[in-house]
Amino acid sequence: MRSRLPRTACLLRIIALCILLSHTAAYFGLTGREPLVFLPGPFSNEAPTGKAHLKQCEQMTLTRRQKRLCRREPGLAETLRESVRLSLLECRYQFRNERWNCSLDGRGSLLKRAFKETAFLLAVSSAALTHALAKACSSGRMERCTCDDSPGIQHREAWQWGVCGDNLKYSTKFLKKFLGQKRVSKDLRAQIDAHNINVGVRAVKSGLKTTCKCHGVSGSCAVRTCWKQLSPFHDTGRLLKYRYDTAVRVLSVTNAATGETELASPRRYGQSLRTTDLVYLEDSPSFCRPSRYSPGTGGRSCVKDTSCQSLCCGRGYNTAMRLTSLSCHCQVRWCCHVECQTCVREEEVYTCKI
Repeated sequence: MRSRLPRTACLLRIIALCILLSHTAAYFGLTGREPLVFLPGPFSNEAPTGKAHLKQCEQMTLTRRQKRLCRREPGLAETLRESVRLSLLECRYQFRNERWNCSLDGRGSLLKRAFKETAFLLAVSSAALTHALAKACSSGRMERCTCDDSPGIQHREAWQWGVCGDNLKYSTKFLKKFLGQKRVSKDLRAQIDAHNINVGVRAVKSGLKTTCKCHGVSGSCAVRTCWKQLSPFHDTGRLLKYRYDTAVRVLSVTNAATGETELASPRRYGQSLRTTDLVYLEDSPSFCRPSRYSPGTGGRSCVKDTSCQSLCCGRGYNTAMRLTSLSCHCQVRWCCHVECQTCVREEEVYTCKI
């Protein structure tokens, strides 16, 4: 970050994205090196006008090629920020009760390895970018794309009826261009990262459904308009968490017929990997103690009967009493509002010992 940037530019840079590029694959998301004060917010009501989007693109940490794409696509900068927000919040939610809780501390070191957690980060970041791009097209925030091209739906009519489908076809095509995905090399790590990125994209595709709306006198459905709609991103996150829990450790083998290297799992001898499997190379650390990969679990809150034993790694937990305020004795008043009293309740709080 330049030390003499104007104050407003510094603020935008604080909430901007960071791209971590290695020799293996392109990862789009937060690395933990950003001086974040708060998360990028959801889409604003107004799309950037004039040269506003150019300024946003320059203030983001992108490669030269990605900046060129960003400049040509008004609305893309906002979409990129939205994808980071989606991936980070969903990752934290899915791992809220795990030893590794998607902390930004140690994220940079984690991304250099090939753990299960690295696989999830690649998948959820590509899924979030795919989802955000498709939604941005259908909401009119991107100038170079619009509704999905489902048969029988004219774009102008779709906008009129409010049935603009999420353009997944455009978003997946643009994603490959933006991340610079090319033909997979013989490098094992490159193959693994590319595979996990595609798992994220497939997870979004699996949530694409057809929604229909009837038009006609008294709902007669004389005319029916259908369009494509993505599932909420939380559904995608839940699916990717399941893929994480069932992730497959792989190694590199040579295909006797083609002579090319392929990914294979010792646990599935004679069977090919599924395109929906998250894969990894190395066993993950315990994440119990502070390390280059995580801050550890000391001081984390836990649930006594369900998560404390695992989360605290056998170190035990501290018990404290806490007063909490909540609404109680609520009554409906005529007309149209509810009056409640405030009650104070004492509850036990459990935190892992350091």
